[in-house]
Formats: sequence, C-alpha cells, structure tokens
Amino acid sequence: MIDHVTLTVSNLERSKKFYFKALEPLGYEILMEFGKEVTGEASYVGMGVAGKPDFWLKEGSPNRPSNHVAFRAKNRPMVDAFYKAGLANGGRDNGAPGVRTDYHPGYYAAFLHDPDGHNIEAVCHEALPGT
Repeated sequence: MIDHVTLTVSNLERSKKFYFKALEPLGYEILMEFGKEVTGEASYVGMGVAGKPDFWLKEGSPNRPSNHVAFRAKNRPMVDAFYKAGLANGGRDNGAPGVRTDYHPGYYAAFLHDPDGHNIEAVCHEALPGT
C-alpha cells in the first residue's frame, strides 16, 4: 500500500492553486506546508483527505519525463468536476471525461496535464447498471 507520493513542480504557488482546485471535488484539501527553512531542501505542500496528507508537491526542477498520478473518485460527477476545475485553473486537456473500455467497462476517467506537464487523472471504477 502506498502511503504518499511527491511530485516536483517548478512553481509551487501556481501548482498549489491548480491542485487545490482540481482535487477539491475529490475531497482533497491542503493539510500541511513546509518552507525551505524547515526542510533544509525545498518548500513542500501536503494535500489529502480526512486529515492525512498523501499527495505532496515539492518545489524544484520537475521530473523528465513527467509523471502520471491517478486519483480515485467515488463517482462519475466527481471526475467531471475534477476535469472542469483543473481546466479552469491552469490544466491542459489530456483526455476529456469518458469511459475507457480498453481498461475495463466501468473505467470512467479524465486526464489533465498540470502546469509542468505531469499527467494527472481522476478515475471512477463503478460501472453503471447494464454495463
């Protein structure tokens, strides 16, 4: 089981705004922030659900090639809200909300590139009745 993951981003404030808005429909909130004076290395922002930061942003030189992170959504409207909020806050389209039957019949997802080009996904695995 994964406890947390960290993405390195070039502009922490810009990415913090993007991720806060894009992940808010999934229940994520900003839970912790640490400056360089605390870490001795870089500034960090920790986000999560129910008080547990499991997704961290670190300011620095972004990974190349970029990373892919998928966030689980409880339902399809949450995936739609993630996509819409992400586009409105600096994300770029990398796949509109829809079913991806190549993965499985109930795989409903949307994909965005964050401001640094990381591929960010929201996915719901619940199949609709009759699918």
